[in-house]
Amino acid sequence: MALLKLGSKSDDIFRRDGQSWVCTTGLTSDVTIEVGETSFFLHKFPLLSRSGLLKKLIADSSNEDGTTSILQLHEVPGGDKTFEIITKFCYGVKLEITPLNVVSLRCASEYLQMNENYGEGNLVDVTETFLNEVFSSWSDSIRALQTCEEVKPYAEELHIVSRCIDSLTIKACSEDIICSETKSQASSDEWWYEDLCLLSLPLYKRLIISVESKGMKPENIVASLIYYLRRFIPLMNRQSSFNDKASVSQATTPSRSSETNQRTLLEEIVGLIPNKKCVVPSKYLLRLLRTAMILHASSLCIENLEKRIGSQLDQVELVDILIPNMGYSVETLYDIDCIQRIIDNFMSMYQPATASATPSCVNEDGSLIGGVDALTPMTVVANLLDAYLAEVALDVNLKLPKFQALASSIPDYARPLDDGLYHAIDVYLKAHPWLIDSEREQFCRLMNCQKLSLEASTHAAQNERVPLRVIVQVLFFEQLRLRTSISSWLFVSDNLETSQSGNLGITRSNGNGQADTVQGGENLRDRVSELEKECSSIRNEIKKLGKTKRGWSIFPRIFFRKRSS
Repeated sequence: MALLKLGSKSDDIFRRDGQSWVCTTGLTSDVTIEVGETSFFLHKFPLLSRSGLLKKLIADSSNEDGTTSILQLHEVPGGDKTFEIITKFCYGVKLEITPLNVVSLRCASEYLQMNENYGEGNLVDVTETFLNEVFSSWSDSIRALQTCEEVKPYAEELHIVSRCIDSLTIKACSEDIICSETKSQASSDEWWYEDLCLLSLPLYKRLIISVESKGMKPENIVASLIYYLRRFIPLMNRQSSFNDKASVSQATTPSRSSETNQRTLLEEIVGLIPNKKCVVPSKYLLRLLRTAMILHASSLCIENLEKRIGSQLDQVELVDILIPNMGYSVETLYDIDCIQRIIDNFMSMYQPATASATPSCVNEDGSLIGGVDALTPMTVVANLLDAYLAEVALDVNLKLPKFQALASSIPDYARPLDDGLYHAIDVYLKAHPWLIDSEREQFCRLMNCQKLSLEASTHAAQNERVPLRVIVQVLFFEQLRLRTSISSWLFVSDNLETSQSGNLGITRSNGNGQADTVQGGENLRDRVSELEKECSSIRNEIKKLGKTKRGWSIFPRIFFRKRSS
């Protein structure tokens, strides 16, 4: 830390007695100066020779009878502590000027008119020269800027604040950021983030705006913003979930005065986040959102965060979007409406780009054609949404329309398979056993039975919670797939046999002396036989189901009528 020593006399000539500060040089005190709650009993001459303001005030208040003049200087920048140092300077007593007091001394010397008109090497020039030395150092500039808060109007008028910020900006944006000051390059980022936490929010905000305007990487700015938030908002340091919802609403909720300050801080910091996609990790955006909800941040702040999360929803993990419902009227365990808005924001950004590509990217049955990069984010979000629905489906207070609206937010073509959606539907049906058959049937229309895997179809066919009509549809489409598969195998088998009979002279022998093509043909026949058995088994199951309700007995006759040979 920079240091400037001045004066040669011992400070024994001054004595502090409670709220009084007395000069003991042997000269009679002929002026009393009141600064704040402290009274300074001094001799006029040392003050007259250094300060234009004191010279004028003493002259105006002099008494003809020679009694002590009393001056009140309650507006001196820095108060009684700064005036004490100035008094020592006027008397030539030893003192030290540091980055922690130079700003208040510079402002006070300007206020007292301690310029070159009242003595060479006066305090204005001394402090100005020392300030230039302070600006050459990162840590000293931070200290000086921090103290500007105490004398801000005067520091602003003398451009000390702006000069501190300019100095720090240049150093922060340089490639060798403050590494010459006993700090290693590897740890430089984190410790300068910590240094900025010494600043008040208004000064910190101005510095961040300055470094951004000078081209600092958005990632570094965001890292500093998050570090600053975590320092002053304890809620940012914990992972919120439904399990600790009670503690969030009670133990961790800040007091009313603290909540107001933290809310203001969070809203200001969110407004400073650079407008660049994915510049903030998704987990921090969601943590910001949860904290904003707890602190009852403005709707504009929450909307800002929801849009940012929506723009990178494909990078979010399930645990991060399980946001407990913090509303005043808690209807559901989790904040479904918030996730609905986030998904709507995601769709507003991705839907226009994919809508035109939809016809060429989707099969006739609504399934997604593999390898379409443009739909990858939407597919990831579809899987995320299905997993989220399975979690929130356990909530007995979750209404059917709200579940349906959320599930329908993602278009059908974004789901290559509907297994995840089926699982969520099954969980909901299990948690809401009071749903009537018509509601269950309508509910199950959310999924596309053609897009269930064999495993999911098998589970659905044996699921007592699934309506019978849906089970029949599942089995019907499963048999269609089996027939298609059988036809494909038979077609390949016929081609192999034809190829074998036409090219007997060039078949290659394996180690057992048998032709590879013969072995392949036998394998194909075995597989076809297995598929035919599976198909027959499914047909029998559907016939049994059809007998349970007469009105449905038509399905086996229509869909599974034997083909004429």
